[in-house]
Amino acid sequence: MRVCMIGAGYVGLVSGACFADFGHRVTCIDRDVHRVAALKRGEIPIYEPGLADLVEANVRGGRLHFAAETSSVGDADAVFIAVGTPSRRGDGFADLSYVYEAVREIAPRLAATAVVITKSTVPVGTGDEIERILRELRPEADLQVASNPEFLREGAAIQDFKHPDRIVVGSDDARAQAVLAEIYRPLYLNAAPILYVSRRTAELIKYAANAFLATKITFINEIADLCERVGADVQEVARGMGLDNRIGGKFLHPGPGFGGSCLPKDTLALIKTAHDNGAQLRIVEAVTAVNDQRKRAMARKVVAALGGSARGKTVAVLGLAFKPNTDDTRDSPAIPLITALQDLGARVRAYDPAGMEQVKPVLPDVSYCNDAYGAADGADALVIATEWEQFRALDLARLKRLMTAAVIVDLRNVYRADEMKRADFRYIAIGRGTVE
Repeated sequence: MRVCMIGAGYVGLVSGACFADFGHRVTCIDRDVHRVAALKRGEIPIYEPGLADLVEANVRGGRLHFAAETSSVGDADAVFIAVGTPSRRGDGFADLSYVYEAVREIAPRLAATAVVITKSTVPVGTGDEIERILRELRPEADLQVASNPEFLREGAAIQDFKHPDRIVVGSDDARAQAVLAEIYRPLYLNAAPILYVSRRTAELIKYAANAFLATKITFINEIADLCERVGADVQEVARGMGLDNRIGGKFLHPGPGFGGSCLPKDTLALIKTAHDNGAQLRIVEAVTAVNDQRKRAMARKVVAALGGSARGKTVAVLGLAFKPNTDDTRDSPAIPLITALQDLGARVRAYDPAGMEQVKPVLPDVSYCNDAYGAADGADALVIATEWEQFRALDLARLKRLMTAAVIVDLRNVYRADEMKRADFRYIAIGRGTVE
């Protein structure tokens, strides 16, 4: 099929490349001419394992194209909207201006029977407004609007796209359903279930799923705090919980709080949607509040490890991205952690395998290093803020020689207490106490 993807950011680029790999003819359109030019040169603007090779193969195969203008939408059977929906300043609601702007721009050029599909994460009712705009601008056309939310994990997006738990199609129209079924037909052998629901239901599924994942993370983080108070091991608690099939072990890993491009903004948007419709989501409201508080609390944990004062001390922070295998630093817990440490008088040295360039404009007064050992050189404490694989097997003897004091604050519980004790480190973990 002929597919256009409006937006060549994270969702649009991954989705477009995967659709092309299915055999469809795909054009990714982005108004950022510099991004389009870079993509045409084979330069990938985001860090996502396997994406560069996938894009290259499909460009070479003639199935994937890039453009800065929308003329090609006229030939498309399906046009996906995959532009950003950041949190709006002031009330936290999703900023839909990019979505509606894209719809108005493509409307005059759409084929008369095209299906317009929202892949962006949008609040309930957005599809209705898109339909209204299209009917106003193209009253003679038989255009259909559907919702097809994405459920991609950064760092594992290609695997998630090609082996999904489910494909959600939000439309009551038989033709729109048939178009999406044909687009996803290559996944038939994977037995990926297609869930056909109303458009509004599909829009809400995405937000409800992300809010529930955020709740699981926040729940285990609070349990970790309790474990520290009562002398229990949160990892064993999480394992004992996760073995219950009704609960499951995913997203029960304690840490410094959730971040990234999805969970923080989507929980805020869901809360605003509830308020606007006279409903209350007290659990989700508590989740966002607890998560914000937790990020600040991590700095206090590091200060305690430094003996109660950070002034004049040097802290090495390993990890700036909100999770491993991505360069995404949006709402990363490492940022408020570093800011708080600097406010308390600490000097910060940092290293991340992929996220340093993204965070430099936000944290200009940090010493950025070439590797973990460069960051640790002369440090009074080392903090593991992101669980990159290369941080999971550090040479502890080398670290001890480099550091001024043998103190490690492990905010991701990467290491075992017994190995830290053998290496003679003071080791502070999450929900597992301190090893002196």
